[in-house]
Formats: sequence, structure tokens, C-alpha cells
Amino acid sequence: MKKDLLKMNDLSKDEILEILNLADQLKYEKKHNIDHAHLKGKTLGMIFEKASTRTRVSFEVGMLDLGGNPLFLSSNDLQIGRGEPIKDTGRVLSRYIDGIMIRTFSQKDIENLAKYSSIPVINALTDDEHPCQVLADLMTIREYKNSFENLNVCYIGDGNNMAHSLMVGALKVSMNFNIATPKDYKPLDSYISLA
Repeated sequence: MKKDLLKMNDLSKDEILEILNLADQLKYEKKHNIDHAHLKGKTLGMIFEKASTRTRVSFEVGMLDLGGNPLFLSSNDLQIGRGEPIKDTGRVLSRYIDGIMIRTFSQKDIENLAKYSSIPVINALTDDEHPCQVLADLMTIREYKNSFENLNVCYIGDGNNMAHSLMVGALKVSMNFNIATPKDYKPLDSYISLA
């Protein structure tokens, strides 16, 4: 069954912990030069409508470390930027590759891409969500604190995609979440209600 990662609320606490446990294992294997080519023969299409040094490098290196093939696709490389419906892009890419990672603007676009793709879709950033970054942050917190129970997370800044995903992720793993934002830059009401 296909499993997408579009927003933090798509994941249960158990799924978050399962992802973090796997990430810990892969980190251990890399550090100790243990072969972990779990994605040998698999290709990840990486769509970048928004540029990013860290996202591109981390996904490319991650795919190579896991034995897979990263395929960089800018909006100039695809028909998305020239009027092709996103559902057609999802259908076409599903015939050639094994997964899609997309860094884009609209959360609705990524949800439509996932709807029409028969392969997993990973949100590498939208205007509403930044789930991969939050999973990395949760991994770091657990690595240094050993547990999430009764920890306090304080976020100061714009109520943006990072605030949304961190709010949901922190609460799902039983941390307390506090946020301070300028009045005109608070998180979306839907995330405040969810929290």
C-alpha cells in the first residue's frame, strides 16, 4: 500500500517513532560502514519549484547512501511550470520512478500530486508544512534527551510552515509546545484548532 508524507498530521505517534527508529538504525549503519542499500534499483524524482541547498544535498546523499538513484527535476525540467495539470505529472512520473519528493509552494498542489500518483509522495516543504525538517528535529531532540515525555518546545518566530509542522509533531510525541509570534504572523487557525 502506498504511504505518502504530506503533513505531520498524516502520521500517528507510532509511525513517527517507527520512522525515527529506522533513521537511528540507518545512521548507525552509515557510521559503522555497514552496507544499507535498501533502495537499490529505486529512483526518487526530486521536484524543486523552490530551491534549497540543504534539502537537495540531503535527499541526494540519502538516496545514494541507500543505494538508490536521485533524479533532480526543476520546474524548468517539467511541464508543471508550463501548464501541465499536476495530475498528469503524477500519472506520468508514476510510470517511470519509484517515489516523488517535492519542494513547492501550495499544500493543495502536493495533495493533488499524491492523489494522482501511484507512488509515494514526500513533502520536502510547502507554504503550510515542513514535515521532513520536523522529523529531523525530533530525531535530534530524542538523541540528546532520550525521550520526549514532558519536554517543552518553545518556538519563536513567524507562524509559518515550520511552526505548523513542529506544533503537530511535538504534540504527537507528547511534548509540550509553546509559541510566540508577532500578532500579524500567527499560525493558521486550522493548526491552532488542531493543537
